[in-house]
Amino acid sequence: MKKILLTGLFASLIVVACFAQKPYKVVFYNFENLFDTINDPGVLDEEFTPEGPKKWNTAKYTKKLGNLERVLFDIAAEDKDFPVVIGVSEIENRSVMEDVIAQPKLTHGNYRIVHYDSPDARGVDVGFYYRPDVFKLEGSAAIPFKMPGMPNFKTRDFVTMWGTIENEPFFFLVSHWPSRLGGKEASDPKRLAAASQVKHIVDSVTAANPATKVVVMGDLNDDATDASVVEGLSAKGKIKDVKAGDMFNPFIALLKAGYGTLAYRDAWNLFDNIIVSENLATGSTGELKIQPVGKSKFYGGIFRRPYMIQKEGQYKGYPLRTFVGNDFQGGFSDHFPVYIYIAK
Repeated sequence: MKKILLTGLFASLIVVACFAQKPYKVVFYNFENLFDTINDPGVLDEEFTPEGPKKWNTAKYTKKLGNLERVLFDIAAEDKDFPVVIGVSEIENRSVMEDVIAQPKLTHGNYRIVHYDSPDARGVDVGFYYRPDVFKLEGSAAIPFKMPGMPNFKTRDFVTMWGTIENEPFFFLVSHWPSRLGGKEASDPKRLAAASQVKHIVDSVTAANPATKVVVMGDLNDDATDASVVEGLSAKGKIKDVKAGDMFNPFIALLKAGYGTLAYRDAWNLFDNIIVSENLATGSTGELKIQPVGKSKFYGGIFRRPYMIQKEGQYKGYPLRTFVGNDFQGGFSDHFPVYIYIAK
């Protein structure tokens, strides 16, 4: 027993020692319906209960947690460094977020959580994991989505947090914009409204302190080149085009190069974005700024591994998801995670 304990301690020390601190990786991942198995009478989550059509039980939930652990640890192992911030969507509550980071391979990240319950009808929320040894949290808030002319429309909140990294002020926002239910064109106004509200938040933050570096992330339910992103957020695809008041979206270049994070009707979309403020793109204030991914020309990355991809059938080549209809696939998510690097 003593030998086993010493071996475990040694392995833990190796993991901690190997994980350097820089450059800092920032990640966004849509967890695809990470529900617990408990029927919450306040939301429409019956589908994800043992009695529901998906027969969502402890075994399936445990499998899902293990899958997410594998992806997040492999994202970290790629750099021998746990990401400093991970934004997530499609999580039912704080409890499921806690269950993910309680998985054995992720405990060494020593993550903390920022989460707020949203008014979404299905009870799905967005939230953050962050490493307190790097990101020094000063505060957080949930900002409700407001749809002009539709006061009763409810969806996921915008979740924000702010603090410092290496004494430079940072502001993070994670969101999951309204879906394309009813068709893209019919639902466009909702995502344009989301973009307008996010841009107002960003502008307010930078007006209060122009040195603040802003990172906006999430599943936008629009491509990186759609009007809600390009016009609504004033997001440019090349750093050289970014001016004061603009934002930089590295995933525009990835989409134009043919990359995507989810597939639908045999076509790829890139709904998962991480978009940064002008000063984080150009380095006009402070020293930390966005960096190229490895030796590539891209400033954003999409994390995909063979085990995350459907190998056969109608959806061959798509992300290997948890369910197709009510048929359990034992997969990971219908989205691939995305990431950027920040360093001096």
